[in-house]
Amino acid sequence: MIQPQHFCDILQAQGISFFCGVPDSLLKNLCAYIDDNFATEKHIITANEGNAIALATGHYLGGGKAAMVYMQNSGLGNTINPLTSLTDPQVYSIPMLLVVGWRGEPGVKDEPQHIKQGQVSEQQLAILDIPYVVLNSQSDLNQVLPQLLKVMTEQSRPVALLVRKDCFSPYKTQHKSLSNSQLQREHALTLLLDLFDPQDVVVSTTGKTSREVFEIRQSRGQAASDFLTVGGMGHTSSIAMGVALARADRRVIAIDGDGSMLMHLGALPIIGSHGPSNLVHIVLNNQSHESVGGQPTVAGQINIGQMALASGYQEYWCVDDEASLKNKWSEVIATDGPVLLEVKIAIGSRDDLGRPSSSPIENKRAFMQHVGSA
Repeated sequence: MIQPQHFCDILQAQGISFFCGVPDSLLKNLCAYIDDNFATEKHIITANEGNAIALATGHYLGGGKAAMVYMQNSGLGNTINPLTSLTDPQVYSIPMLLVVGWRGEPGVKDEPQHIKQGQVSEQQLAILDIPYVVLNSQSDLNQVLPQLLKVMTEQSRPVALLVRKDCFSPYKTQHKSLSNSQLQREHALTLLLDLFDPQDVVVSTTGKTSREVFEIRQSRGQAASDFLTVGGMGHTSSIAMGVALARADRRVIAIDGDGSMLMHLGALPIIGSHGPSNLVHIVLNNQSHESVGGQPTVAGQINIGQMALASGYQEYWCVDDEASLKNKWSEVIATDGPVLLEVKIAIGSRDDLGRPSSSPIENKRAFMQHVGSA
């Protein structure tokens, strides 16, 4: 396996010492090492991958040095616009190194939301005309990186490493959790599902949240009729808004995460401006990208309530324990939406947490039957 320190040492020797991006589970050891060992002005976890491309562009324009941008391959879609309209050699010709986790690689077992993306990742890089190298645990970094970075520098263009599973050796972060809440996410979800009306329509965010929602329903023998947004991080609230506008007669509840909310924050003022009165937006905030390694978000440094109200939400509440969650829920459902409930939670999940046993198509059908649109 490749040691994260060795990887970063070579990059620094080649003149790359600025890192930005969105964390990925395949890159979690590399991301954790970078977060621990580089100052905050040298490492920035961005809201989405397109932001990271723009940030790396600015870093080059301001200092004349290339940056490294990391992401999961699912985030390539967020980068297409800035890669084609800013950094391409036919436009501004900006050098940078993309480090892309290859989820859903053909022949490697993975979750359904990664299969298509895994199949087309190489094609996407080829269509974007980005030279790339596939990196695995046996790759010789002393050859691979200098050769690839030479292309980047001489042609002044983005280049990429497509990183296979189990490439980087384990690294345990030295950072402590930023969240002070003692409320575990699974317990918070258990409480919420108890509070919801059986006719409520639930859209839950990607990652561990949807996995826990599914397992709670399964353990209770309840119908798995919630929409589990297993892919498309950042779009949960917009999906819920679409459902709310289509079914004004049903209360629609979006169970979001702080990282997901931040990824496409522009959804908040769109929701607020259109004002679906039947939409409840819940943000589970543990100030981290927990599902892909626990890297921090900025959700503990911003005022989500002020943002929601400024965006046109009708009301906002914040809770951080079981009692306050139960007490506030009656106010939440008695207030015309859109409203936002922030639930501060701790980092952590069960080691044996499973994944939905139903397929995405089965989940869609069950959800639409529950809504009455099937």
